[in-house]
Amino acid sequence: MSYRPSFAERTFDTVNLFLLLAACATVLLPFLFILASSLSEPGAIIRGEVTFWPRGFTLEYYRTALNNEMFWRAFGVTLFIVGAGTALNMGMTVITAYPLSKQGLRGKHVLLMMIVFTIIFHAPMIPLYLVVKSFGLLNTVWSMIVPLALNAFYLLICLTFFRGLPEELFEAARVDGMSEYAILWKIALPLSKPIVMTLSLFYAVDHWNNYFVALLYINDYELRPLQLYLFNLIAQFNMNETLSNAIEANTMLSPQGLQMATILVATVPILLVYPFIQKHFVKGALIGSLKE
Repeated sequence: MSYRPSFAERTFDTVNLFLLLAACATVLLPFLFILASSLSEPGAIIRGEVTFWPRGFTLEYYRTALNNEMFWRAFGVTLFIVGAGTALNMGMTVITAYPLSKQGLRGKHVLLMMIVFTIIFHAPMIPLYLVVKSFGLLNTVWSMIVPLALNAFYLLICLTFFRGLPEELFEAARVDGMSEYAILWKIALPLSKPIVMTLSLFYAVDHWNNYFVALLYINDYELRPLQLYLFNLIAQFNMNETLSNAIEANTMLSPQGLQMATILVATVPILLVYPFIQKHFVKGALIGSLKE
């Protein structure tokens, strides 16, 4: 006997499909416009003829963007921030979440209340700036890493995951004489690969996309990360120092086309990370969701 969905179910599926298509369109259409603009001839861009398909074809914008020394310097700074920052984030998250997931830890509830408090009430900008300044972190790459060392929301997700691990396994390890550090390193972490990979991706994307921290703490031109480089590239449309050399060298280029090409070149690396951890990402996102 075949199952026939009811009218309400068919309506729900139709509306759901429409909403998903609309969500996909809001993500894909800007990318298509940026890609088309980065491949179109300057005249078509200036006349506003580019929509979602290139008008003419040129790779000159990509060649100019990739030959820009400032782009590669900012790219290198961003790679360091993402690598060092994500490693610090995961270290802080794991060593904080694991003990808080155990019963009998003194002051655990007070610590959890303080953590939740930071989710609801964020630190004001000026006191945070003064703290960073007092530690001598201004104009260093560490000013873009240390203040973001721990995300309270990701900590709660990791804590919930640790609580779901079988406590009998840890008890058996303690009976065998293993220390808590050894249990964390040799038992808990190998079992927590999905949530570790998922949170690592979240932290890495946060670092990759964050330009505001650099805008506050970085004045040194050579320490600008990639997103701040892009921010200046887009905000200063009238041939600032970033664009002037490239444009003067080739007056046939459109600033907007060069911006689009640079945006795509800066976006592709972080997109390439997703396929490699997709299976862990799906599992970790489901298991690590809050249950209590």
